Amino acid sequence: MNVTDPAAIERSAIRKVSWRLVPFVALMFFINFLDRTAISFAGPNGMSKDLGLSAAQFGLAAGVFFIGYIVLEIPSNLALHKFGARRWLARIMVTWGVVALLFTWVSSVNGLYALRFLLGVAEAGFFPGAILFLSMWVPARHRSHILALFYLAQPLTIVIGAPVAALLIDAHGLFGLAGWRIMFFGVAIPAILVGVIAWFYLTDKPSQAKWLSAAERDWLTGELAAEEQRKVAKGALVQHASPFAALTNGRVWLFSLMYFGLIYGLYALAFFLPTIIGGFETRFGTHFNVFQKGLITAIPYLPAAIVLFLWSRDATRRGVRSWHISVPALIGAVSVPLALQMGSPTASIAIITVTACAIFAALPNFWALPARFLSGAGAAAGIALINTVGNIAGFVAPYVTGIAKDVSGSYQLPMLIVGAMMLMSAVLALALGRTSSRAALEPAQAH
Repeated sequence: MNVTDPAAIERSAIRKVSWRLVPFVALMFFINFLDRTAISFAGPNGMSKDLGLSAAQFGLAAGVFFIGYIVLEIPSNLALHKFGARRWLARIMVTWGVVALLFTWVSSVNGLYALRFLLGVAEAGFFPGAILFLSMWVPARHRSHILALFYLAQPLTIVIGAPVAALLIDAHGLFGLAGWRIMFFGVAIPAILVGVIAWFYLTDKPSQAKWLSAAERDWLTGELAAEEQRKVAKGALVQHASPFAALTNGRVWLFSLMYFGLIYGLYALAFFLPTIIGGFETRFGTHFNVFQKGLITAIPYLPAAIVLFLWSRDATRRGVRSWHISVPALIGAVSVPLALQMGSPTASIAIITVTACAIFAALPNFWALPARFLSGAGAAAGIALINTVGNIAGFVAPYVTGIAKDVSGSYQLPMLIVGAMMLMSAVLALALGRTSSRAALEPAQAH
């Protein structure tokens, strides 16, 4: 590398950040998403029967996680800003791992509700903290690419996690435990181990990174500082010392509602897809064993990971625009209600795959936008607020889906509601593109 060539230094610095930090934070996210959605594998594979859960009770158990998560989301992200990502993300991970481990011995509906609530409390702040952490390491023009690599962990959680969860469930009887209990044990231990490693592995900011050369540290620090100054010049929320300014900003709330619709679709799919697949036996007269159901559950998410990567690469090349969110959100809104109108399991899974691709194409590009006008404590509070409002859908989606299924007798009405929520996100993305100041959506210019 030519140490005097800014372009060469830039390429080298971004490559090192991409290889050093993104895979590890993505692994943390992988474990995070697997632990919070493990209940979706446990429910149709013995837990609902053993604990006597109705669809509405299962939905409430899935959703109550988000009450504790939402309450502590903003305080947790402000704590991360104060104490540093290394300490705070490691603390979060170990804490949720310990709580996740306790699901192995849950014995009642109320106990399940309590543990799901505590899991949300323990996890609060992880996702927006990870987004904020990665955003602090790269300039805006590289952020969509970095966040896309990070977000690949979410669909891959199901691609890899569903068959692994099925194998753990198939170990029924080991240590005298039901298969779903073994599964909870197996997905909790990695959270504790990786959380301990994170304390020693992560670095809070570029100026402290000994794995970067002096030239790379200077370039990253200078670029990020210059970006902060450009935000001030464009009227960004960086100049406000209090995070209250971000919490009362109209654009932050617009982003929050848009994210609500996307997350509604994500969690309705994540928590109920294994149950819907289990219903194929009654509807189509098919029969799948536990491992086959795990593989079928994983099918939509592998194409989703590929589409996520390609769509985000296009967004990085062009600069993220509102249509990078509105187009996939609209496709998801149209496709999800059609999934249960199909006449075969194959056709149903094909349409669900389109929906999964749409959701995951929108999400990483969505997160590239707020960081363009939020910074410092304002970024910590604003990103946490967006994630908090969005994750209210994490509570609402599974609970409403369960109630609507119990009332209507099928998942057709719940999927229509999912489509309506995603349509809202598409409309809001289009509105943002037309009414926001150009500074909010213009791609940052290369220097």
